Amino acid sequence: MTGPHLDAPVIGLDLGGTKIAAALVGADGTVLARHTVPTPATEGAEAVLDALAVAARAVRTHGTVAIGVAAAGVIDPAAGTVISATDTIRGWAGTALAAGLASRTGLPVACDNDVRAAAATELADLGDDGTLIYAAVGTGVGGAVAASGRVLHGAAGIAGHLGHLPSPEADGLPCTCGATGHLEAIAAGPAITAHCARLGGEPADRLQIVAERAAHGDPHATSAITLGARATGRALGGLANALGPHRVVVAGGVPRIGPLYWDALCTAFAAELMPPLRALRPQPPRSGADAAVLGAAVLPRTLPLHQPHTTGAPS
Repeated sequence: MTGPHLDAPVIGLDLGGTKIAAALVGADGTVLARHTVPTPATEGAEAVLDALAVAARAVRTHGTVAIGVAAAGVIDPAAGTVISATDTIRGWAGTALAAGLASRTGLPVACDNDVRAAAATELADLGDDGTLIYAAVGTGVGGAVAASGRVLHGAAGIAGHLGHLPSPEADGLPCTCGATGHLEAIAAGPAITAHCARLGGEPADRLQIVAERAAHGDPHATSAITLGARATGRALGGLANALGPHRVVVAGGVPRIGPLYWDALCTAFAAELMPPLRALRPQPPRSGADAAVLGAAVLPRTLPLHQPHTTGAPS
């Protein structure tokens, strides 16, 4: 079943490796309430499902009809399960996401990959032939690709995992997926923070500290940030040559650290482009930090709904 009561509010949940953002969203896309809780990423899938339920209850109101979850990992919307995932969230692969959350909340649940859900909010004005590349750079590096106005899932639901493109800047560095040399290993927030320490900078426990040091002229912090940005820009520029997108969007917490990052990314992106694309530039998401929760809130209207007290098969 899809499409419950289009004039009723829906809860959108954005599950990332660091935090869960919840929003109660009206039928017109207006955010009516918000709440954020930390993601218990090291405590296992059951703890994450519990935290999702807590976040949903915090914004739920009378008349709420469904929950949409935009989640990290390779998600199968039809089965409502996490097919594959990195170790950013411990034990996440194989989780019955939709059934587990529906049983905890008593509401029907639809789910998809977090970046695919956010990317769908960018398609409205691109037309039926719109092509889009959407990257989300935060705790990890996620992505989505749309062609002919439709976000692609691809074989095994893997389409859009841009963080696992090979990256020369990450040569030899271990990636969260178990391989080495992938973009995420040099471009994600924790990866930039770790690389700053490898360059000789004082260790830090979060990217914002590295960004503050760079703002005060720290050369190690500056080098780590600009390297991660250039790696992302180069990868996206190469993809643009392959796909010919009408729009390239770069979202997530890392791009929001400031112009040092954004300028380096855009410069590297532009340097890769073939002449017909020379005017193309990355853009921030039009919905800002709300892109994922707004995209999540659309999922119950477009994807299979998994009902409470079922085995997880959509009805």
